[in-house]
Amino acid sequence: MTDFKIPLRGAYNPSTSRAGTTPGSFANAPDIGGPRTFSSPDTPGMPQPSNKNAWDFMPEDWCFEDGRWRPPAGFVPLTQLEHARLGIVTPEMKRVAEREAHLSAEQVRDEIAAGRMIIPANRVHLGYDLDSMCIGRAGLTKVNANMGASPVSSGSDEELEKLRWAERWGADTVMDLSTGGDLDATREAIIRHSRVPIGTVPIYSMIIGRSIEELTLEVILESLRHQARQGVDYFTIHAGVAREHLPFIRKRLIGIVSRGGSLLAKWMLHHGQENPMYTHFEAICDLMREYDVSFSLGDGLRPGGLADATDAAQLGELDRLGELTERAWRRGCQVMVEGPGHVPFDQIEYNMKLQRQRCHGAPFYVLGPLVTDVFPGYDHITSAIGATSAGYHGAAMLCYVTPKEHLGLPKRDDVKQGCIAYKIAAHASDVALGIPGSRDWDDDLTRARAALNWEKHFDLAFDSDTARAFHDEDLDVDTDFCAMCGHDWCSVRISKEIVEFESGKADGFERERVMKSAALTLDQQEILRTRGHLSPEEIHRLAGKTKNAVGAEEKAACHSDVVNDETEAFRVQGEKLLQLRRKGNQGAPRA
Repeated sequence: MTDFKIPLRGAYNPSTSRAGTTPGSFANAPDIGGPRTFSSPDTPGMPQPSNKNAWDFMPEDWCFEDGRWRPPAGFVPLTQLEHARLGIVTPEMKRVAEREAHLSAEQVRDEIAAGRMIIPANRVHLGYDLDSMCIGRAGLTKVNANMGASPVSSGSDEELEKLRWAERWGADTVMDLSTGGDLDATREAIIRHSRVPIGTVPIYSMIIGRSIEELTLEVILESLRHQARQGVDYFTIHAGVAREHLPFIRKRLIGIVSRGGSLLAKWMLHHGQENPMYTHFEAICDLMREYDVSFSLGDGLRPGGLADATDAAQLGELDRLGELTERAWRRGCQVMVEGPGHVPFDQIEYNMKLQRQRCHGAPFYVLGPLVTDVFPGYDHITSAIGATSAGYHGAAMLCYVTPKEHLGLPKRDDVKQGCIAYKIAAHASDVALGIPGSRDWDDDLTRARAALNWEKHFDLAFDSDTARAFHDEDLDVDTDFCAMCGHDWCSVRISKEIVEFESGKADGFERERVMKSAALTLDQQEILRTRGHLSPEEIHRLAGKTKNAVGAEEKAACHSDVVNDETEAFRVQGEKLLQLRRKGNQGAPRA
């Protein structure tokens, strides 16, 4: 056999038990406590990590004595960053370590002190039901879900339903981007009912009842303080958009696509002054520090199409975001940085690693990015492709995109589709980076699949209802094959039957000799109804079936392990296989 050179670099095996035969992750060796944490190998020419972190940007009134930083007399830490700088492990850090099994509480503290990790946890929200989590490349990749009422669609009740739905489908944080209806009531309701951190873009509220030209420092601080008191965990502040960047926008195909960025550009052009969020940044920091509201430094000049990606406006703003990161750290505030947008696939690694350098390792929170612009209605897919690459190359949190992106306000099912697409991207990134234990779930499902244990297969699936419904749509009995290949062609069944192979024989994953397929639940019925392939009568039969409905009193005859005659098994299979009503020859099997 040819001696292949496998490009291993010392990454952890993402499988706790080193299951299977794969050599493991091709990522870099972990550097927890260093600038790379979990990282991908650099393509030649990529920007290298900064040699600085939050420890290099301490408040002016702290002093370094006897090998440690000391605050002024009477100092009271208010933020997670300030506690970490003092060596304190907070209850929130302990909770994060419980959720990030590969990290200790002390490692969490040290990553926060270095500015590479944040715990977005407003002290007000902690008094409700917030379950503390972290955002940082030393942790698992996180997913944010956006929602919010618009002037033409939705309201508080519908947004609360979307919140519950987003939490159900794995959102790690939620942003309320409401621009219509009762913004204050919607925000209050979301915070009080949310177990995940809540972010907002406060400039939306600042211009309710006034034009952007009327925005003043007093209005800015009043709006921020009000939302901080409500319990918002992180604010998107578009302080990086500068007057000097605006000439670079002129030749863009689609100009400024950030609402906050466009509003502040208009304010600057009207007043002939610098961005007030930049000018008064320290005052904003001091207010946010009081409640430990984290910064999400907004990318107001992010590209809105591939043709505008990685341009002078975007990179100029990124430089300023690096400066703002330093200023926020000096005021004791936690910081993450927002990123693009629409980026060709080949430019994603550069964007991720340039931010890591310019912002000294502060967590990167990216929207997508979308890798093509011509699939409206499917942008949860186009962007999840980019998001997987972004997570692997350094992004700490991925902002989901739904099928309604660019088209309208997402509804309940759009939220589900966006969350699932991005949970796939985040999980794939973690496995590729070699984060310990990240592949254990995959390995268990593979063991169930190899054993043809359908019930365990469904239980382990991220979306059990959809997996079960899709299976029963074609073959409504629990067999030792599926409708893709049928009995005689089932390679998994054949591998399981080969005594010399371990496939399908893992302890605890054996399927029972005889299984009776359960009736579909209401949720599973709805999944099939909306697919439109089965008639209402066929779905009703699946929902109400009994053991007699599958032609068995004690066992179903299409189980090959209880039918002696293979010809008989094949015949029963053909009778029980549901024939889909498809046009022409679309249902024909593929080679």
